[in-house]
Amino acid sequence: MSAVEAAPELARYLDEPKQLPAGAPGKNGFLRLGFQRQEDRTTLVDLERRTPLLVQQALHFDDAMPELACVYVISTSGGVLQGDRLAIEIDVGPDAQAYVSTQSATKIHEMDANYAVQTQQIVLAEGAYLEYLPEPTIPYRHSRLLTRTRIAIAPTATLLHAEVLLAGRKYYGDGERFAYDVFSSLVRAETTDGRELFTEKILVEPGRSSVRDTGVMGAFDVFANVLLLTPKKHAERIFETIEATFDLDPERGYAAAASRLPNDAGLVYKVVGVESETVRDKVRAFWSRVRPEVTGREVPPPFLWR
Repeated sequence: MSAVEAAPELARYLDEPKQLPAGAPGKNGFLRLGFQRQEDRTTLVDLERRTPLLVQQALHFDDAMPELACVYVISTSGGVLQGDRLAIEIDVGPDAQAYVSTQSATKIHEMDANYAVQTQQIVLAEGAYLEYLPEPTIPYRHSRLLTRTRIAIAPTATLLHAEVLLAGRKYYGDGERFAYDVFSSLVRAETTDGRELFTEKILVEPGRSSVRDTGVMGAFDVFANVLLLTPKKHAERIFETIEATFDLDPERGYAAAASRLPNDAGLVYKVVGVESETVRDKVRAFWSRVRPEVTGREVPPPFLWR
Protein backbone atom coordinates (compact mmCIF):
# COMPACT_ATOMS: atom_id res chain seq x y z
CA MET A 1 0.00 0.00 0.00
CA SER A 2 1.40 3.40 -0.99
CA ALA A 3 1.70 6.31 1.45
CA VAL A 4 -1.16 8.11 -0.29
CA GLU A 5 -3.43 5.04 -0.15
CA ALA A 6 -2.74 4.81 3.58
CA ALA A 7 -2.98 8.58 4.09
CA PRO A 8 -5.28 10.34 1.58
CA GLU A 9 -4.43 13.65 3.23
CA LEU A 10 -1.23 13.59 1.15
CA ALA A 11 -2.99 13.30 -2.22
CA ARG A 12 -2.48 17.01 -2.97
CA TYR A 13 1.29 16.80 -2.48
CA LEU A 14 2.55 14.36 -5.10
CA ASP A 15 4.73 16.71 -7.15
CA GLU A 16 8.44 15.91 -7.16
CA PRO A 17 10.99 18.32 -5.64
CA LYS A 18 13.09 20.13 -8.25
CA GLN A 19 16.29 19.53 -6.29
CA LEU A 20 16.22 15.73 -5.85
CA PRO A 21 13.43 13.19 -6.37
CA ALA A 22 11.68 11.85 -3.30
CA GLY A 23 13.66 9.02 -1.71
CA ALA A 24 16.82 9.75 -3.73
CA PRO A 25 20.26 8.93 -2.22
CA GLY A 26 20.78 11.21 0.75
CA LYS A 27 17.02 11.38 1.31
CA ASN A 28 16.38 7.68 1.89
CA GLY A 29 17.54 7.36 5.48
CA PHE A 30 17.60 4.12 7.45
CA LEU A 31 18.55 3.32 11.02
CA ARG A 32 18.44 -0.02 12.83
CA LEU A 33 19.23 -0.33 16.54
CA GLY A 34 19.40 -3.78 18.13
CA PHE A 35 19.89 -4.00 21.90
CA GLN A 36 20.79 -7.14 23.87
CA ARG A 37 21.41 -7.80 27.54
CA GLN A 38 25.00 -8.91 28.11
CA GLU A 39 25.92 -9.75 31.70
CA ASP A 40 25.38 -6.62 33.81
CA ARG A 41 24.49 -4.13 31.06
CA THR A 42 22.67 -3.63 27.78
CA THR A 43 24.79 -3.39 24.63
CA LEU A 44 24.03 -2.02 21.18
CA VAL A 45 24.87 -5.19 19.22
CA ASP A 46 23.21 -4.33 15.91
CA LEU A 47 23.71 -0.95 14.24
CA GLU A 48 22.90 -0.13 10.62
CA ARG A 49 22.70 3.47 9.41
CA ARG A 50 22.24 5.31 6.18
CA THR A 51 22.41 9.07 5.78
CA PRO A 52 20.85 11.36 6.85
CA LEU A 53 20.23 9.23 9.96
CA LEU A 54 23.26 8.63 12.14
CA VAL A 55 24.05 6.95 15.46
CA GLN A 56 27.63 6.66 16.70
CA GLN A 57 27.52 4.36 19.73
CA ALA A 58 25.63 3.54 22.91
CA LEU A 59 26.65 5.32 26.10
CA HIS A 60 26.21 4.28 29.74
CA PHE A 61 26.11 7.59 31.59
CA ASP A 62 23.02 7.20 33.76
CA ASP A 63 24.38 6.89 37.32
CA ALA A 64 21.03 5.70 38.68
CA MET A 65 20.77 3.02 35.99
CA PRO A 66 24.30 2.24 34.71
CA GLU A 67 23.13 -0.86 32.84
CA LEU A 68 20.93 1.31 30.59
CA ALA A 69 22.19 1.76 27.00
CA CYS A 70 21.67 5.40 25.93
CA VAL A 71 21.58 6.34 22.24
CA TYR A 72 21.10 9.68 20.48
CA VAL A 73 19.89 9.84 16.88
CA ILE A 74 21.58 12.51 14.76
CA SER A 75 20.39 14.04 11.49
CA THR A 76 23.25 14.93 9.16
CA SER A 77 20.90 17.14 7.10
CA GLY A 78 19.92 19.34 10.04
CA GLY A 79 16.25 18.42 9.82
CA VAL A 80 13.61 16.73 7.68
CA LEU A 81 13.33 17.93 4.07
CA GLN A 82 10.73 17.55 1.34
CA GLY A 83 11.00 14.16 -0.31
CA ASP A 84 12.72 12.55 2.68
CA ARG A 85 11.85 8.90 3.29
CA LEU A 86 13.19 7.87 6.68
CA ALA A 87 12.89 4.49 8.44
CA ILE A 88 13.89 3.60 12.01
CA GLU A 89 13.88 0.10 13.51
CA ILE A 90 14.45 -0.49 17.23
CA ASP A 91 14.70 -4.05 18.56
CA VAL A 92 15.12 -4.57 22.32
CA GLY A 93 15.99 -8.13 23.32
CA PRO A 94 14.94 -10.07 26.44
CA ASP A 95 15.57 -8.12 29.67
CA ALA A 96 17.51 -5.45 27.76
CA GLN A 97 17.05 -1.80 28.80
CA ALA A 98 17.56 1.18 26.49
CA TYR A 99 16.99 4.91 26.24
CA VAL A 100 16.72 6.48 22.77
CA SER A 101 16.40 10.20 22.05
CA THR A 102 17.44 12.72 19.40
CA GLN A 103 20.37 15.09 19.37
CA SER A 104 18.04 18.11 19.21
CA ALA A 105 14.54 19.11 18.18
CA THR A 106 13.44 17.71 14.81
CA LYS A 107 12.88 20.57 12.36
CA ILE A 108 10.46 19.86 9.52
CA HIS A 109 11.68 22.37 6.94
CA GLU A 110 9.45 24.46 4.71
CA MET A 111 8.26 22.60 1.60
CA ASP A 112 7.13 23.70 -1.85
CA ALA A 113 6.76 20.16 -3.25
CA ASN A 114 5.97 16.63 -2.07
CA TYR A 115 6.14 15.62 1.61
CA ALA A 116 8.31 13.74 4.14
CA VAL A 117 7.75 10.30 5.66
CA GLN A 118 9.22 8.64 8.74
CA THR A 119 8.32 5.05 9.62
CA GLN A 120 9.23 3.49 12.94
CA GLN A 121 9.16 -0.18 13.88
CA ILE A 122 9.67 -1.02 17.55
CA VAL A 123 9.93 -4.58 18.87
CA LEU A 124 10.27 -5.41 22.58
CA ALA A 125 10.94 -8.95 23.79
CA GLU A 126 10.04 -10.42 27.20
CA GLY A 127 11.21 -8.23 30.08
CA ALA A 128 12.53 -5.52 27.74
CA TYR A 129 12.39 -1.86 28.76
CA LEU A 130 12.63 1.07 26.33
CA GLU A 131 12.37 4.81 26.91
CA TYR A 132 11.93 6.37 23.45
CA LEU A 133 11.81 10.08 24.15
CA PRO A 134 12.78 12.21 21.13
CA GLU A 135 13.13 15.97 21.46
CA PRO A 136 10.13 18.02 20.17
CA THR A 137 9.10 18.24 16.53
CA ILE A 138 8.92 21.75 15.01
CA PRO A 139 6.98 21.95 11.72
CA TYR A 140 7.90 24.97 9.59
CA ARG A 141 5.55 26.83 7.26
CA HIS A 142 3.97 24.61 4.55
CA SER A 143 5.69 21.48 5.83
CA ARG A 144 4.04 18.07 5.43
CA LEU A 145 5.05 15.14 7.60
CA LEU A 146 3.67 11.62 7.71
CA THR A 147 4.82 9.35 10.55
CA ARG A 148 3.85 5.72 10.95
CA THR A 149 4.84 3.74 14.05
CA ARG A 150 4.31 0.00 14.49
CA ILE A 151 4.93 -1.56 17.89
CA ALA A 152 5.21 -5.25 18.75
CA ILE A 153 5.55 -5.79 22.50
CA ALA A 154 5.77 -8.83 24.74
CA PRO A 155 3.38 -9.00 27.73
CA THR A 156 6.17 -8.41 30.29
CA ALA A 157 7.90 -5.59 28.41
CA THR A 158 7.56 -1.82 28.88
CA LEU A 159 7.69 0.98 26.32
CA LEU A 160 7.50 4.68 27.19
CA HIS A 161 7.20 6.75 24.01
CA ALA A 162 6.60 10.50 23.91
CA GLU A 163 5.81 12.66 20.89
CA VAL A 164 5.90 16.43 21.47
CA LEU A 165 4.62 18.67 18.66
CA LEU A 166 5.09 22.44 18.58
CA ALA A 167 2.85 24.85 16.68
CA GLY A 168 5.86 25.96 14.62
CA ARG A 169 8.58 28.57 14.98
CA LYS A 170 6.69 30.58 17.55
CA TYR A 171 9.33 33.29 17.90
CA TYR A 172 10.48 33.40 14.28
CA GLY A 173 9.86 36.88 12.83
CA ASP A 174 6.34 37.84 13.82
CA GLY A 175 5.61 34.26 14.79
CA GLU A 176 4.79 31.17 12.78
CA ARG A 177 2.10 29.15 14.52
CA PHE A 178 0.10 26.41 12.82
CA ALA A 179 1.32 27.48 9.39
CA TYR A 180 2.26 23.93 8.33
CA ASP A 181 0.11 21.97 5.87
CA VAL A 182 -0.09 18.44 7.29
CA PHE A 183 1.03 16.55 10.36
CA SER A 184 -0.19 12.94 10.28
CA SER A 185 0.85 10.43 12.94
CA LEU A 186 -0.42 6.86 13.19
CA VAL A 187 0.55 4.34 15.88
CA ARG A 188 -0.41 0.67 15.76
CA ALA A 189 0.44 -1.64 18.65
CA GLU A 190 0.16 -5.40 18.95
CA THR A 191 1.63 -8.18 21.03
CA THR A 192 4.61 -10.12 19.69
CA ASP A 193 2.25 -13.00 18.87
CA GLY A 194 0.09 -10.72 16.70
CA ARG A 195 -2.82 -9.79 19.00
CA GLU A 196 -3.96 -6.23 18.26
CA LEU A 197 -3.79 -3.79 21.17
CA PHE A 198 -4.78 -0.39 19.78
CA THR A 199 -4.49 2.06 16.91
CA GLU A 200 -4.35 5.84 17.28
CA LYS A 201 -4.13 8.45 14.53
CA ILE A 202 -3.48 12.16 15.00
CA LEU A 203 -4.14 14.32 11.93
CA VAL A 204 -3.60 18.09 11.96
CA GLU A 205 -4.33 20.19 8.84
CA PRO A 206 -4.42 23.81 10.06
CA GLY A 207 -5.39 25.15 6.62
CA ARG A 208 -8.48 22.92 6.39
CA SER A 209 -9.86 23.03 9.95
CA SER A 210 -9.22 25.34 12.87
CA VAL A 211 -6.94 24.04 15.58
CA ARG A 212 -7.93 26.94 17.84
CA ASP A 213 -11.40 25.54 18.50
CA THR A 214 -12.37 24.54 22.02
CA GLY A 215 -11.62 20.87 22.47
CA VAL A 216 -8.76 20.99 19.99
CA MET A 217 -5.84 23.27 20.92
CA GLY A 218 -7.67 26.42 21.97
CA ALA A 219 -5.06 28.94 23.15
CA PHE A 220 -2.34 26.30 23.52
CA ASP A 221 0.64 25.93 21.17
CA VAL A 222 2.29 22.66 22.25
CA PHE A 223 0.92 19.11 22.32
CA ALA A 224 2.44 15.99 23.87
CA ASN A 225 1.19 12.46 23.34
CA VAL A 226 2.82 9.97 25.72
CA LEU A 227 2.22 6.24 25.38
CA LEU A 228 3.05 3.83 28.17
CA LEU A 229 2.76 0.17 27.19
CA THR A 230 3.41 -1.92 30.29
CA PRO A 231 1.94 -4.80 32.33
CA LYS A 232 -1.40 -3.97 33.93
CA LYS A 233 -0.06 -3.99 37.50
CA HIS A 234 2.33 -1.13 36.67
CA ALA A 235 -0.23 0.80 34.63
CA GLU A 236 -2.84 0.70 37.41
CA ARG A 237 -0.45 1.86 40.12
CA ILE A 238 0.76 4.76 37.95
CA PHE A 239 -2.78 5.68 36.88
CA GLU A 240 -3.83 6.01 40.52
CA THR A 241 -1.21 8.73 41.04
CA ILE A 242 -2.17 10.84 37.98
CA GLU A 243 -4.81 13.54 38.30
CA ALA A 244 -6.24 15.67 35.53
CA THR A 245 -4.73 19.12 36.06
CA PHE A 246 -4.87 22.48 34.30
CA ASP A 247 -3.65 26.04 34.64
CA LEU A 248 -5.22 28.86 32.60
CA ASP A 249 -2.28 31.25 32.94
CA PRO A 250 -1.97 32.92 29.47
CA GLU A 251 1.83 32.61 29.51
CA ARG A 252 2.49 29.30 31.30
CA GLY A 253 -0.89 27.56 31.09
CA TYR A 254 -1.38 23.85 30.44
CA ALA A 255 -3.84 20.96 30.72
CA ALA A 256 -2.89 17.32 31.31
CA ALA A 257 -4.63 14.01 31.91
CA ALA A 258 -4.13 10.25 31.57
CA SER A 259 -6.42 7.52 30.24
CA ARG A 260 -6.25 3.74 30.03
CA LEU A 261 -5.44 2.19 26.67
CA PRO A 262 -7.64 -0.59 25.25
CA ASN A 263 -6.94 -4.27 25.91
CA ASP A 264 -4.98 -3.54 29.10
CA ALA A 265 -2.15 -2.23 26.93
CA GLY A 266 -1.20 0.55 29.35
CA LEU A 267 -1.82 4.28 29.54
CA VAL A 268 -1.88 7.34 27.32
CA TYR A 269 -0.95 10.71 28.86
CA LYS A 270 -1.77 13.88 26.93
CA VAL A 271 -0.57 17.41 27.64
CA VAL A 272 -1.25 20.74 25.94
CA GLY A 273 0.50 23.95 26.93
CA VAL A 274 1.37 27.48 25.93
CA GLU A 275 5.14 26.92 26.10
CA SER A 276 7.23 23.85 25.30
CA GLU A 277 9.12 24.05 28.59
CA THR A 278 5.91 23.57 30.59
CA VAL A 279 4.81 20.61 28.47
CA ARG A 280 8.22 18.97 28.65
CA ASP A 281 8.22 19.36 32.44
CA LYS A 282 4.89 17.51 32.59
CA VAL A 283 6.24 14.72 30.36
CA ARG A 284 9.31 14.46 32.60
CA ALA A 285 7.08 14.26 35.69
CA PHE A 286 5.18 11.36 34.10
CA TRP A 287 8.46 9.68 33.14
CA SER A 288 9.60 10.14 36.75
CA ARG A 289 6.66 8.02 37.87
CA VAL A 290 7.11 5.33 35.24
CA ARG A 291 10.77 4.42 35.69
CA PRO A 292 10.69 3.91 39.50
CA GLU A 293 7.51 1.84 39.21
CA VAL A 294 8.84 -0.44 36.48
CA THR A 295 12.58 -0.62 37.25
CA GLY A 296 12.96 0.67 40.81
CA ARG A 297 15.36 3.34 39.56
CA GLU A 298 15.08 7.14 39.48
CA VAL A 299 15.08 9.41 36.44
CA PRO A 300 18.33 11.41 36.19
CA PRO A 301 18.29 15.19 36.61
CA PRO A 302 17.82 17.09 33.34
CA PHE A 303 20.86 18.18 31.39
CA LEU A 304 21.26 21.94 31.63
CA TRP A 305 21.91 22.24 27.88
CA ARG A 306 18.83 20.27 26.72
